[in-house]
Amino acid sequence: MFERLELHHVGPAPEIAFDFTRRLNLITGDNGVGKTFLLDVAWWALTRSWAGHPAAPHRGQGLKPRISFQFEGKKSPVNYSSEFDFKTQSWTLKGGRPPNPGMVLYARVDGSFSVWDPARNYWRNAPSLGVDAPDRPAAYLFAPQDVWNGLKPEGKFLCNGLIADWASWQGRGGEAYQQLRQALLALSASDAELLEPGELTRISLEDVRDMPTLRTGYGQEVPVVYASAGVRRIISLAYLLVWTWQEHLQASRLLNQEPTRSIIFLIDEVEAHLHPRWQRTILRSLLQVMSALTSAGDVEVQVLAVTHSPLLLASLEPLFDTSQDSLWNLNLQDGAVVLRKEPWQRRGDANSWLVSDIFDLREPRSLEAEQAIQRAETLMERVEPVSDPEFIQVRDALRASLPDVDPFWLRWRFWAREAGLEQ
Repeated sequence: MFERLELHHVGPAPEIAFDFTRRLNLITGDNGVGKTFLLDVAWWALTRSWAGHPAAPHRGQGLKPRISFQFEGKKSPVNYSSEFDFKTQSWTLKGGRPPNPGMVLYARVDGSFSVWDPARNYWRNAPSLGVDAPDRPAAYLFAPQDVWNGLKPEGKFLCNGLIADWASWQGRGGEAYQQLRQALLALSASDAELLEPGELTRISLEDVRDMPTLRTGYGQEVPVVYASAGVRRIISLAYLLVWTWQEHLQASRLLNQEPTRSIIFLIDEVEAHLHPRWQRTILRSLLQVMSALTSAGDVEVQVLAVTHSPLLLASLEPLFDTSQDSLWNLNLQDGAVVLRKEPWQRRGDANSWLVSDIFDLREPRSLEAEQAIQRAETLMERVEPVSDPEFIQVRDALRASLPDVDPFWLRWRFWAREAGLEQ
């Protein structure tokens, strides 16, 4: 499990430190304060490879940019500090065989996906043959189109892709297909909108592939390439989870070793493209899918997830356990980015989360309604008498932006009657 990450003179602030909990680590904050950057660095710390551009250090006289991290290795705890070498323009790494953090997955918001598998990406170890070197891929880095069409660098078939594997699995009807079906059902938005595979089909004369389909609630079977952005993200997650675990089991058998007992899952904007019904279930569903795939109670799963969704946070209130879950907030204060571990409290609904310190909205309403309410509250707090024109102007602004059933009307009408401005 990932335990700690410290950034010194790299990223959005001079100093940032995370002490991660063992199950859920939710990261919130405004756009542009470094949430995705932190996931990128976390991926690098665990895998020694960058999913995107390497982290750029702060520059200045006397600065020593540093990334320090700590995680549970396969055999012993790993505690390491990497400094930026300005001469080589790279982050230093300890020589020799790297530590093994278990399986690491990274789902990025643009649809790309990265996998580090301790059976397929760890250094080959064969002392009798004089081999102890990084002769395997550093990681599997999927561009969005690779997820669907396959990962084939330099003519090597590392992954067939969602379309080909789904069709092959469905044709054989074996374990992988059953796991995919279970994952799709678990990740469905509701019982009324189940993700169920339909029959394989062809979509054009120019494309000879057997194309997977999804059954819809309106009676049609839609090829997966025509599914909505939200559905495509969900089925991509389902496929890659099944593919990653199945390939890990196959590689572990070939190596005659036990499968990993640790999975770390990094997810950027987990709610991206998802309808509120999906936002309300996505994280618990992912945990259920990963537990079902591993089929063992001794496989630990740790999630680091970036979210902008108040509904997602509200949905976790019955599940959140402060002994193994945490909520982090990156905020801009006085021109500086500050990280805070937020004390967890149940707020009841998405509106209450919107007006919390996490999202900093004054009102869970439109901007016009917020401005009208602010003007109304200023008027209501005034000691001097309020003229009829002032009252009418603010009342009309409220009428233009608030529905008749808005609870603010009770306060407004009570005050207006008390002030003698309305009968």
